[in-house]
Amino acid sequence: MAFSKDSRRLKIRKRIRGNVSGTEQRPRLSVFRSNKEIYAQVIDDVTGKTISAASSRDKDIASAKGTKIEKANLVGKALAEKAKKAGVETVSFDRGGYLYHGRVKSLADGAREAGLKF
Repeated sequence: MAFSKDSRRLKIRKRIRGNVSGTEQRPRLSVFRSNKEIYAQVIDDVTGKTISAASSRDKDIASAKGTKIEKANLVGKALAEKAKKAGVETVSFDRGGYLYHGRVKSLADGAREAGLKF
């Protein structure tokens, strides 16, 4: 019996979260992708706090013209800038069970361009 798309992603997500965890020195960059939007957070799992967050629903990104992939790149750049202001230089990337392809890859590339290391 095959898994549905969503249950397959959740199974992969559990496996990833078993290995990837955020600390104060190296927090976790978590990605959530819906059909329309993309969201990203930098999380310290030890204290359970979100250090910074960005999404394609932010006013400056939502008003920008372009494809979903281009907006994901802008989300990565915005998140990296916010994280750097909070004193974060390196992160562990948590793709959330999604394939490292398309919007997820674009977000990661945008964060790297803005100076975040992972």
